[in-house]
Amino acid sequence: MTASLTPHLLIGLIAIALIFDFLNGLHDAANSIATIVSTRVLRPQYAVLWAAFFNFIAFLFFGLHVAETLGTGIIDPGIVDPRVIFAALVGAIVWNLITWWASIPSSSSHALIGGLVGAGLAKAGFVALEWSGLTKTILAIFLSPLIGFVLALILVVIVAWCSARSTPYMVDSAFRVLQFGSASLYSLGHGGNDAQKTMGIIAILLYSQGYGGDHFHVPFWVVLSCQAAMALGTLMGGWRIVRTMGSRITHLTPMQGFCAETGGALTLFSATALGVPVSTTHTITGAIVGVGSARSLAAVRWNIASSIVVAWIITVPAAAFVAALAYWLVPIFH
Repeated sequence: MTASLTPHLLIGLIAIALIFDFLNGLHDAANSIATIVSTRVLRPQYAVLWAAFFNFIAFLFFGLHVAETLGTGIIDPGIVDPRVIFAALVGAIVWNLITWWASIPSSSSHALIGGLVGAGLAKAGFVALEWSGLTKTILAIFLSPLIGFVLALILVVIVAWCSARSTPYMVDSAFRVLQFGSASLYSLGHGGNDAQKTMGIIAILLYSQGYGGDHFHVPFWVVLSCQAAMALGTLMGGWRIVRTMGSRITHLTPMQGFCAETGGALTLFSATALGVPVSTTHTITGAIVGVGSARSLAAVRWNIASSIVVAWIITVPAAAFVAALAYWLVPIFH
């Protein structure tokens, strides 16, 4: 067990974690609303209300497997102390702010994972890493956009075949209604997977300080706090990234938006059930590229998609580097 923090420092660290959660919602709001906004089914101010509500209630539908992975499956819980948590959060927050400012839809999830890895390496070297959980997470970096791509592509082909005898107006009208449901599902998946990452961080911090007994668990007040912080961030809206996600990759119709959101939601539901902390950004981007490719490969702006992929690749090492610097240079928890 690490040395006990004063109550003020413990509360301060929890507040920093919730700030990250808020920024996660702000940064990733585009994931939930970009398609429904770009298809003009909902205006932006209503879309964020819709997404924020389903972000918040996600805890009613999912277990806490992702929180357990983040809390105990990325780095060894035995080396976790307040300094490690602080450095990990600094790494994730700094990288999130950089990519938000640059309008790059990078992954908040992998920024946090990179932060944990960097702080763990700075403290204990490679022995700090939990390779089973880390390998599963890194594999998901590549698989989640691919699965989102394939599911969305299959859905758009099926829907196009089923509606072949309908007029474009009928199809458009029907999917304007159906997109409310698909956007709800995606926002549920977003809230269910992403908010749990901060839950895991706060829970392992509390565990390292001797709160909650001998076994790692996530207190219910942590669950509610993290869901609320993420929903509030979504409510603020990540407007700088919405345009990139919703229209710069490919032009979307309501039918394509429905297929992208549904394919992405199915991917997130499966990952959350398995306890895999996937990137909602990766997932919806893969799904959007999938529906664009179903129309024509030329319909996808591959230069935009490739720049997003570059951001994905560098997110974990960049956040890890910042976290390691924070661990070495910031003396507050020495």
